[in-house]
Amino acid sequence: MLKYSLKRLLALIPVLIGVSILVFLILHLSPGDPALIILGPKATQQSLESLRHQLGLDLPLHTQYFQWITNILKGDWGRSIQLKREVLPLVLTRFKATAILTLFAAFISVTFGLLAGIVSATKQYSFWDRLLMFIALIGFCLPVFWLGLIMQIIFGLKLNWLPVSGMYPPGQAGAGIMLKFLILPGISLAVGTMAEIARMTRSSMLEVIRQDYIRTARAKGLSERAVTYSHALRNALIPVITVVGMQIGFLLSGAVLLEIVFSWPGIGSLMVNGILARDFPLVQGTILFVATIYVLVNLAVDLIYAFLDPRISYN
Repeated sequence: MLKYSLKRLLALIPVLIGVSILVFLILHLSPGDPALIILGPKATQQSLESLRHQLGLDLPLHTQYFQWITNILKGDWGRSIQLKREVLPLVLTRFKATAILTLFAAFISVTFGLLAGIVSATKQYSFWDRLLMFIALIGFCLPVFWLGLIMQIIFGLKLNWLPVSGMYPPGQAGAGIMLKFLILPGISLAVGTMAEIARMTRSSMLEVIRQDYIRTARAKGLSERAVTYSHALRNALIPVITVVGMQIGFLLSGAVLLEIVFSWPGIGSLMVNGILARDFPLVQGTILFVATIYVLVNLAVDLIYAFLDPRISYN
């Protein structure tokens, strides 16, 4: 498995290079002059040219790209034009909030998605099966930002049960306090992924429980609970793990929208503010960092297969 892991890590290099090229070209070829945005419309031509030279914007595109990617490899991700701070420490600091939101949403979606899928599969065509799959269908179709706004209105403004913005109240901190602020954005972010996991778990479980070894396990006198969780679920989890890995990207992209809706101080709001200010060092570093996290999660998903199914070989 170590050899396979090293090969996969090497295969990630061209993917990240492709992402970096696309991000660089999109930001540098899009309309708008960063120097003009920074200095304002009353800036003189001389000051604009001086700032462009300082930022390296007067160099050819390929030269700018190779300078940027060389600095990235050295650990220098650039300096934010708007915030006047180093990009990498800023991204790492803000990513902690995004990671908390994403992991909380992933915990909710995986836990309740698996339970809903298992119940639906073991009680196929029953009332609970139809109800859970109907709820999953609705949850799958709801836009993340719309659901977040509706939950803010109902549970925050109308019922006044939970806070609707921020990560902590002013001047306070703590895990218990943060949990109250985390519930609404976490559930809003988790609903779509939870629906997808529930549907995939049901489909995979229905396929597995019809196999011969499941009938053999029942014939040996094992309880239905042991058959379901010890034999069927472990094999049914293989395609579900694939969906979970793919949904991490959905959770990260959904977090970008929800961080704006809920004023969550994560990497999404940082990226949006950077885009509006044409802060291309910050936006480039942020997107490259998120892309790296995404491909590493997919690598981890592939490695988990060996633990779940010993029949899979990596040689």
